[in-house]
Amino acid sequence: MKYHNDIPSDLPTCDIVVGIPSFNNATTISHVARTAAKGIVDLGLKGLIANSDGGSSDQTVSSFLQTDTLGLPKVTIKYKGIPGKGSAVRALFEIAHKVKAKVFIMLDSDLRSVEPWWIERLSAPILDGETDYVAPFYIRHKYDGTITNNICYPLTSVLYGLKIRQPIGGDFGVGKRLIETYLNKRDEIWQTNVGRFGIDIWMSTIAINESEKPPIQAALGAKVHDVKDPGKHLQGMFIQVVQTLFEMMIEYQGRWKSIDSLVPARVYGEQPIQTVEEIVVDLQGLKERAKVTLQEKSHGDLPLPYRIVQSVLSTGTVNMQDWVEVVYNLALQYREKRNEETILMLLPFYFARVAGFVEETIDLDSSRAEEIVEQQLELFTQRKKDLLKRWFF
Repeated sequence: MKYHNDIPSDLPTCDIVVGIPSFNNATTISHVARTAAKGIVDLGLKGLIANSDGGSSDQTVSSFLQTDTLGLPKVTIKYKGIPGKGSAVRALFEIAHKVKAKVFIMLDSDLRSVEPWWIERLSAPILDGETDYVAPFYIRHKYDGTITNNICYPLTSVLYGLKIRQPIGGDFGVGKRLIETYLNKRDEIWQTNVGRFGIDIWMSTIAINESEKPPIQAALGAKVHDVKDPGKHLQGMFIQVVQTLFEMMIEYQGRWKSIDSLVPARVYGEQPIQTVEEIVVDLQGLKERAKVTLQEKSHGDLPLPYRIVQSVLSTGTVNMQDWVEVVYNLALQYREKRNEETILMLLPFYFARVAGFVEETIDLDSSRAEEIVEQQLELFTQRKKDLLKRWFF
């Protein structure tokens, strides 16, 4: 296999590679690398800690190289390709392939809650031959993971019939065969949003549809990381993730058209009892962002009922029933136009849906708020028949 990145030729063959994509993560990457090393040593495996950096301007690389990895070798490279997480992950896949690793584990570089036992949870089902893909299963605050909760989790589950709660969670285990599948995809893929934040949903969707055995979820407890406000920091990520999600929806339409069941992916391990950090959302700012962003789009051809548009312009929120209709309508339009403008049309409704969710759950704890997420998933399920008729006929 021809590698896109310059992989050092002297890397040792190993059982497991833990890869850490990074960009300006000097304050957290050492903790992630050291913890991962401890997890590998505890398992008695031959391992490698690899960093793929996007040209950090802080001390990320030097911090990584100075980390005590308990005698395990470590390597850092500056990836090639468009700037983004996906390009970094591709380089890590290539490292894992070169050293003939049986399992590759990806960990986000801003993790503060990672524990050594995460390595066992993310690798054991693969090493035992039970799956080629392990997705994370976290305890998260009700306002963390808003892109996941409102579109990636429900739409991916309903389309492909397998409930994976965190399909863009950031921390995954990948088997050797699946790494080869990813690397054998055409080079042009990596020039799209897959090379950016679309990488996680791309990986998960391929794993669901092309693996011999279904993905498994690993109970990892609480995820504590650098949380971003959805109204201020997530616009670029939303566009990249959702456009990739819709592209995969088109690519695998021959598979999901015949799926009419929904089962949860198996969870490996017991979920520890942990608390999560409080997250505060700027509700009024989110509502205003929804209204202003929609006003900017209202002159265009919005394939949506007038009442939904006017409701968002008035309140800055959207309820779950209308949100499902918006997502399916714009997915249909994306299939026809295949352009980023359709994703931009969805953006104000995402802001409005997050605002609506905050209002609906303001007095609920995270476990009760999870019931709202599941109710929304049920609505996506109920409306799938209508989507099928409009998509295929």
